[in-house]
Amino acid sequence: MVAMLPRVLTRIAAVTAFAWATGLTAGAAFADTAGPANVSPVDNSGIGIRSTPIAPTQPSGQAAQAGQQPGAPNTATRVPPPVNATPGQVVASGKVPDESTRAAVLQRLRDTYGAANVVDQIEVGNVDTPPNWAANVQKLIGPQLKQISKGQLKIDGTQIDVKGEVGNEAQRQQIASDMANALNPTYTIKNGLRVSASEQGVLDSTLANRTIEFETGSAMLTPQGRSILDQMAAALARLSGKTVEIIGHTDNSGNRASNITLSQARADAVKGYLVTKGIAPQSMTTMGVGPDQPIASNDTSDGRARNRRIEFRVGK
Repeated sequence: MVAMLPRVLTRIAAVTAFAWATGLTAGAAFADTAGPANVSPVDNSGIGIRSTPIAPTQPSGQAAQAGQQPGAPNTATRVPPPVNATPGQVVASGKVPDESTRAAVLQRLRDTYGAANVVDQIEVGNVDTPPNWAANVQKLIGPQLKQISKGQLKIDGTQIDVKGEVGNEAQRQQIASDMANALNPTYTIKNGLRVSASEQGVLDSTLANRTIEFETGSAMLTPQGRSILDQMAAALARLSGKTVEIIGHTDNSGNRASNITLSQARADAVKGYLVTKGIAPQSMTTMGVGPDQPIASNDTSDGRARNRRIEFRVGK
């Protein structure tokens, strides 16, 4: 027999926010289709998210430190009563090996969401954990989770499963990358996030992960780029009373200042083209951020291509 293992489940009832983070760094886990950590395909069909508990699965021989011998019965020393979450609350549940781990996890949640919004359902019992499990759990709890609504974070040993709804495709990819970047290569990230069926979702599904192309090193749209914008103009025309921010991005090749200038010029060119298609200029704003908000590693040609993009973000 093996020792029982800890379980921690975090349900995010209703939270909204936005944040950006830097790209992946060397030596980190990777949240893409290759390497020690992988992201699964996402289903944007509108199917609801199901709740599933969170639990590490690889014993590490730390049961003795938790007060349990391998094969001993699992006896919880702290079992809170059940409770239902209300909108805006975060419920943390499952089992951890000691009171200090429980306190650390709860403190991270309270720092992120506010003390009044965290419901403690964590049990303390005789369970085993992988090495540095408590520290890695805390790394996964941070401001990036506030971008997720109807969310759930499942930690099962070195397997991380995140589910819920986000506002756009860039957020969906970035959150998984942030999590992978915080961990070592033994961890795997399963990205179960999906883009919500909102105005933002309409624009993201219209863009459909395609790149709006420009002539090399310039802000002149290619025929392919104009074709995509023709479709975006039709989608924008369906938005009622909303403003849209057009954001230009580049990879990190070359001079940063020049890249920011180029990304601004491309965002302006996109706005100008959409105006010719009947979209009111006052309904659109532009911004160029150059290489500062990557969604993939700039260490590969594929990653750099993904980072060279135009983003459409729905405002008020």
